[in-house]
Amino acid sequence: MPTHKGELWIDATLASLAAQDEAGMEVVLVDSSPTSATLDIARRYADRLDLRLYERKDMLPWPAKVNFAVAEARAPFVSILHQDDIWLDGRAAKIRGLIGKNPEAALFLHAAAIIDGDGRVLGALTCPLPAENMPVSKDLLIERLIVQNFVAMPAPTFRRDVFLDAGGMDEKRWYTADWDLYLKLALAGSVFYSADILAGFRIHGGSLTISGSRSIDDFRSQHEIVLDRHASRIPTERRERILRMARASIAVNVALAQAAHGEHARLVTAAIAILRLGPIGALRYLRFSRLVERVAPRLRARFAGRL
Repeated sequence: MPTHKGELWIDATLASLAAQDEAGMEVVLVDSSPTSATLDIARRYADRLDLRLYERKDMLPWPAKVNFAVAEARAPFVSILHQDDIWLDGRAAKIRGLIGKNPEAALFLHAAAIIDGDGRVLGALTCPLPAENMPVSKDLLIERLIVQNFVAMPAPTFRRDVFLDAGGMDEKRWYTADWDLYLKLALAGSVFYSADILAGFRIHGGSLTISGSRSIDDFRSQHEIVLDRHASRIPTERRERILRMARASIAVNVALAQAAHGEHARLVTAAIAILRLGPIGALRYLRFSRLVERVAPRLRARFAGRL
């Protein structure tokens, strides 16, 4: 659990873990806050959680905290939970059941609720993947995931050894480190997806999506670097078609980031990029990117004055 000035949310986040009806979980929390406020709240859960707290004011990037925490973890499977997200009732039991049936899997994914600052559900974020007892095809996963990171941050659970063997998170990718990680893990072993909504992904004005995207050139670069890094993993016969969708997706993400800060000019450019995919390509993009699922809850929150 990477935290920084998380005192507004951390109580609800840790409470969601303490409410899980499963034993055997450990929480490795790495905090870089300038004050002890976040850690003081976390210490209240010392009798309810197997809690290990690290104060690392020198470790600001959240991917660096994740790398440190995973290295320190004792459990064979790991989930990342940011300070403002939550687990829903039954997540631990569901994931433990999936692991029990598929102990060699590299990655487990599930759907998530999108919640606002007060915990109200605004929508749901699902993955455009088959939800069944069989592992997801690697080619299918990579071809869809490289178009857009459709995985909610609190959803994945992965094998610790696979994470370490893959080199962990790229600490320079402040916005796309998770996307890069999932693409690496997809090649390392089988991946399973559950359509059950097991976590809450919180959107609010102080979230990384909002605050971090103010540097738009860096925001665009974060996406392009990951795309270029993994493009060769797409089968040659479908590569150009998939990459066209992926580049259109980056244009849309950049336009949405600028619109969040009151600059709407690029929305037209983004719309043109989608239209240039053609009718079938545009429909595939909308399906793979989960654009409506991602944007509609944010619009609801903004119109309600909660974002």
